Amino acid sequence: MGWDGHWQQGLATLSSVTPAQCCQAIFLLAAGGVLAVAVMPRDAKTLLVDYGARKAQEPPGDDRPPPKAADRGWLLSLIDTVTSWTQVPHSWFGAFYVVSLACSVLWLAQYLGDGAVLRFVASSQAAARQPSATSGQVALGWFMMFLQGARRVFEHATIIKPSKSTMWVVHWLLGLLFYLAISVSVWVEGSHAILDPAGYTDDAQSLLKMAVAVPAFLFAWVNQYRCHKHLAGLKKYSLPEAGMFRHYVCPHYTCECLLYLSMAIATAPRGAWCNRTLVCALIFVAVNLGVTASGTRKWYADKFGIGPVANKWNMIPFVF
Repeated sequence: MGWDGHWQQGLATLSSVTPAQCCQAIFLLAAGGVLAVAVMPRDAKTLLVDYGARKAQEPPGDDRPPPKAADRGWLLSLIDTVTSWTQVPHSWFGAFYVVSLACSVLWLAQYLGDGAVLRFVASSQAAARQPSATSGQVALGWFMMFLQGARRVFEHATIIKPSKSTMWVVHWLLGLLFYLAISVSVWVEGSHAILDPAGYTDDAQSLLKMAVAVPAFLFAWVNQYRCHKHLAGLKKYSLPEAGMFRHYVCPHYTCECLLYLSMAIATAPRGAWCNRTLVCALIFVAVNLGVTASGTRKWYADKFGIGPVANKWNMIPFVF
């Protein structure tokens, strides 16, 4: 087969990829990238991953001077140079939630106005003739994402304290990509119901999924707010110990995972108990936050001793 044949075959393969599969690929590739960074040597990983409190202070008792550029080797020096030139304010995290909320409003406007963009994405997904979620599940998935985005915007505007710390711009871009993709993922596996609402009304199975998902979502939604409020009220670089922090190092990450798990259950297509696209999103969230939770545990242990975190789960009970 010549180059023309390979090119045509490649185009045909790409044209057969559904919007849901595109979102799944984004989440899984991003999770793979995070894992690749996580297994790097400690010095390189610190330059690429650490931000906020873990980056702002050296662990107590660590009196070693920072390595000189000449001692780091050319690769580590290059990483240091690139990351130092591409830092953005940590406060830019707020853009994630504004984008999330704006996307929710956009898709609602598209649905109410029979918008061309929504119809194109839904038609592309429906062409694959895969099982679909119902109209009620689509509405619930959208509403869950809207509530989460609205609460995070509120928190960032009224609770989260301004920070002078910075983060690598890749973290920021990855976060934006995630929220753009998740805004589609919460409804894309219900594309048949979007195109034909009357043909995909709720049945016993979809109602059961939603009945299971809603309490889990509300528990995570409320407790994540409590965690963020507790963290915001702490003295700088002190140990959180109230509420869920008694049992977890990063319970706000536990809640984040539970939020997306509940969305995956709530929007699961007929014949399935989880939405595959949102499961891929959950994998990325768990991997990304898991790496951060491990760094947070180590930072707490270095600063306060191993005792306060010895009997706590990092993020997922009985697992991690």
